Amino acid sequence: MRRILIVGGTSAIAEAVARMLAARGDALYLVGRRATQLEAIAADLKVRGASAVSTEVMDANDLAAHAPMIERAERTLGGLDTVLIAYGSLSDQSAAQACAEVTVRELHNNAVSVAALLTHLANRFEEQRRGVIAVISSVAGDRGRRSNYVYGSAKALVTAFTSGLRQRLYRAGVSVLTIKPGFVDTPMTAALPKGGPLWSRPGTVAVRIVRAIDRADTVVYVPAFWRLIMLVIRAIPERLFRRLSL
Repeated sequence: MRRILIVGGTSAIAEAVARMLAARGDALYLVGRRATQLEAIAADLKVRGASAVSTEVMDANDLAAHAPMIERAERTLGGLDTVLIAYGSLSDQSAAQACAEVTVRELHNNAVSVAALLTHLANRFEEQRRGVIAVISSVAGDRGRRSNYVYGSAKALVTAFTSGLRQRLYRAGVSVLTIKPGFVDTPMTAALPKGGPLWSRPGTVAVRIVRAIDRADTVVYVPAFWRLIMLVIRAIPERLFRRLSL
């Protein structure tokens, strides 16, 4: 039985992951901003077989709330084996590039708050010398594109930050997993045109995430074909890339 903290527990991907973990009897501590939705998800997870489910309402942008939340989760679960950070917002690129305040808000939500939370978690896990820290980044962080460079920049920070943590915590026996989904059909992407082979369902992504956590993987693209796609995109020379409509 794993004792797992999920921050962003009301996201579609996190909920799909939690259902899989509950079915095998893991103990879960869900953190999110919407109390009613958290309670509904928790009730469902108990029915599915979770050995224990607790919830906490927290806005991850409140950096002062991070450390007390982690302490409560650890105390409630009797320790922490695994953490999944799964929250974020899909930035409105047009609004962000028109307003510096929107840009800063999006970077804070998708990157700065994640880095702050990871700092607390890394120190705790390094001290206990075991565990898995899994973070959902994005393929968007592999290269800046004009259509979403604010969101992509935030995810690039998350990807680089987790890479550094992975090196730091390796000798302590702690695994750091960076998850890079492509297009996923969730409420966060509701405004985007759907359909086609590049789109995935939350349940499909969840299967890969749970497998990666169990295997203590390092970096996973979900689905795997995104690794090749992003390899090609990164290889395009800048003099050509700046002319593309991506």
